[in-house]
Amino acid sequence: MNERARVTSGLPAAFLASGSSFTDFLGDAAPHLLPGRRALPPAAVADLAPTATTIVAAAFPGGVVMGGDRRATMGNYIAQRDIQKVYASDEFSVVGIAGSAGIAIEMIRLFTVELEHFEKIEGTTLSLDGKANRLATMIRGNLGAAMQGLAVVPLFAGVDPEAADQTLPGRIFSYDVTGGVYEEFGYHSIGSGSVFAKSSLKKLWAPDRSREATIRSVVEALYDAADDDSATGGPDLVRRLFPVLYVVTSEGSARVAEEEVVAVAEAVIAERSAGPRTD
Repeated sequence: MNERARVTSGLPAAFLASGSSFTDFLGDAAPHLLPGRRALPPAAVADLAPTATTIVAAAFPGGVVMGGDRRATMGNYIAQRDIQKVYASDEFSVVGIAGSAGIAIEMIRLFTVELEHFEKIEGTTLSLDGKANRLATMIRGNLGAAMQGLAVVPLFAGVDPEAADQTLPGRIFSYDVTGGVYEEFGYHSIGSGSVFAKSSLKKLWAPDRSREATIRSVVEALYDAADDDSATGGPDLVRRLFPVLYVVTSEGSARVAEEEVVAVAEAVIAERSAGPRTD
C-alpha cells in the first residue's frame, strides 16, 4: 500500500471527492454545521438574538469604500456597542452584515473559507460575479431561519482587477432574504438606518470623488443614519468607538486606519455642531 492510500484510507468519501465548493463539501460531510441547517424552535425568535445594522458602500474611481456602525440591538436594548460589521472576504472584496448578528458573522466566516478553498483547489480566484453568486447561495440556504425572523442580508462589494473597464472598478451587490442578488450603481446601504444613509449619499456622493472624499461621505451617511435610527450607533466620543471602514482597490482590500476614521468623524461632528450648512 502506498503512502497516499495509507493516509486517506480511513477518511469518509466526502473528504476524498473533488470539488471547489467548501460549502458543498460541508453539506455532505457535516450538514449540521451549516448555519441554515440547524433546527429552530417552532416560533419567531428574532427578539432573542442581537441584530446588526447599518452598512454603507460607495464607489470611487479607484475602487469602493464600505463602512458600518458599531451597534447591535436586541429589541429595545443595546446588546453590544462595539460589534464589527464589515470584513474583508478576500484580497479584492469586502462584505458587511445586517440582520441576525450571530448567524451573519458565522456566514461571513464560512464565505471567507469558501473563497479560500476555491482558490486552493482551482489555482485561481473567482470572478467578482462568481463571489457574489456564491454568497447568494449561502443566503438562500438560510431561508428557513429567515422565515422565523433570523434573517441575514449582507452587502458585498469589491473590484475585479481583470475586468476590461476600469473606469469605475468598484462594484456593489445587495441581496434579499431569498438569496436574490442585485448590482447597485455607485452607492448603497442596508439595515434599519439605510433609508437615512441613502438619502444622505444622494446629496454627498459623486462618481469622481477621491478616496478621502468618499470616506467622508460614508462617515457622514452613517452619522445621518444614527441621527434618525435608534438601532444605528453614531461615533461614541466617550468610549472612543467609531465606524469600521474598508477600502478595496486593484491593489487589495485594507481596513482604514483608526486614526483616519477618528479624524474624519471628529471633523463631521465639529461641522454639525457649528450649525446648519450655508453652502
